[in-house]
Amino acid sequence: MKHKSILILILCSLFSSVTIAGEIFGTLREHDKAVSKGVKIEIVTPAKTYVAVTDTFGSYRLYVPEKGKCTLKVYYKSQTASFDLYSYEKSTRYDMSVETKDGKYILKRK
Repeated sequence: MKHKSILILILCSLFSSVTIAGEIFGTLREHDKAVSKGVKIEIVTPAKTYVAVTDTFGSYRLYVPEKGKCTLKVYYKSQTASFDLYSYEKSTRYDMSVETKDGKYILKRK
């Protein structure tokens, strides 16, 4: 029984990084309407870039194990808009809107 307990503790410690990975999720809207399905979204950290696409409702979801400052990039209508955000151990919601300023798209947090 003692060996089973030790084995379980070892396995839990090995896979704990997967369970505490931060999740970044939210919606992407333009003029209070969801963007179309398939808009490419990236979260860029110093170590890696994570990629997702929006679903039918303009929603996105990525798992980012690194904590700290990172950049959200949205590839929308032949332009790229970016927004600095933070990844935490726990899930964080970033509902964003795509707006135009001087003919270019920018991202704002809702």
